[in-house]
Amino acid sequence: MITEPTPAATGTRSFALPTVKPVAALRWSIAVCYLWFGTLKAVPGLSPAEDLAGRTVELLTFGLVQGQLAVVVLALFEVMIGIMLLFALRTRFALLLMLGHMVCTLTPVILLPDLVFTHVPYGLTIVGQYIVKNLVFMCGAWLVLRSEGTTA
Repeated sequence: MITEPTPAATGTRSFALPTVKPVAALRWSIAVCYLWFGTLKAVPGLSPAEDLAGRTVELLTFGLVQGQLAVVVLALFEVMIGIMLLFALRTRFALLLMLGHMVCTLTPVILLPDLVFTHVPYGLTIVGQYIVKNLVFMCGAWLVLRSEGTTA
């Protein structure tokens, strides 16, 4: 177990930090990102991922949900997940929805490689970088999911 040195041992002054559990802070940070990104998608022209999101949803639904409707549906879905995570409403279910969503966000690597790569498989466009960062979200969600029901 790693412990931090006491202020007396280091000769420094200490101040009280809020006692927020790291897993709760991680859950909140994921929630804020989901709320923010979802809200951006809800306003046409505001999200840099709008075209990517619309094209991906259209492909994944075999054309049943298209264009701006696809983006708005995705925006509502992301905002819903964000609210659920922020207020710990059915957190486990929200995290499972999120992980499913994250898997879908990786599909453009296969379905839309022209948007993802400048040089396949290593040269990423800004859209590709946007997708790859989702690996961090997935690991964070997995960590929060694993800690559900524990005192972590």
